[in-house]
Amino acid sequence: MITLRKSQDRGYADHGWLKSNHSFSFAGYYDPAHMGWGNLRVINEDRVAPGMGFGEHGHRDMEIISYVLEGNLAHRDSMGNVKGIPPGDVQRMSAGTGVQHSEFNHAKGETTHFLQIWIEPNQRGIPPSYEQKTVPEADKRGQLRLVASGQPDAGAVKIHADASMYAGLLDGAEQASLKLDPKRKAYVHLVRGELDVNGQHLSGGDAALLEGESALQLDHGKNAEVLVFDLAP
Repeated sequence: MITLRKSQDRGYADHGWLKSNHSFSFAGYYDPAHMGWGNLRVINEDRVAPGMGFGEHGHRDMEIISYVLEGNLAHRDSMGNVKGIPPGDVQRMSAGTGVQHSEFNHAKGETTHFLQIWIEPNQRGIPPSYEQKTVPEADKRGQLRLVASGQPDAGAVKIHADASMYAGLLDGAEQASLKLDPKRKAYVHLVRGELDVNGQHLSGGDAALLEGESALQLDHGKNAEVLVFDLAP
């Protein structure tokens, strides 16, 4: 079964310096029909104004992934990490027993556009940790590239969760497919462009929620950038 979630149906918050679309209930946006999907809990599409950002705040027992689309996200945390996250990088922070961090856009005249993703861990109370990897565009072109995984993979950040996250770039005749376990759930988030997902058409910001499916087929892309999640039920 495939259920479509249109971009315009997401929650929306405009804080002036931050404009955010919420795929699932978050902060002031509450929708009991959209509390998460499997162990995927948050996908926020955030646009941070120049010189602004999220001040220091804390998290516990959550796998947090940042995927930057435009601009640069400056990260600082209580583990001593001070990093810039550019487009093409995937950053993972395991909050574990507790971590404080901040995220800012220090650029002048340039908005930072990124996705903030939370996945529920399968291990609680672990020491907090941080990892960041660059995924070249060529690795995502015309295919789905594993970028975050609960299993060790040299090209992916390691998450402490029963989940995998793939990224792909598809245009024209390019196609990508993925075998699915019908006992699990999958989630397709179209970051931008247009794409057909198992024959159903998505536009930028749309999502497809899959359950009971044994295969995923992506085709008819038009400058499409897509994230695919294989998730615990």
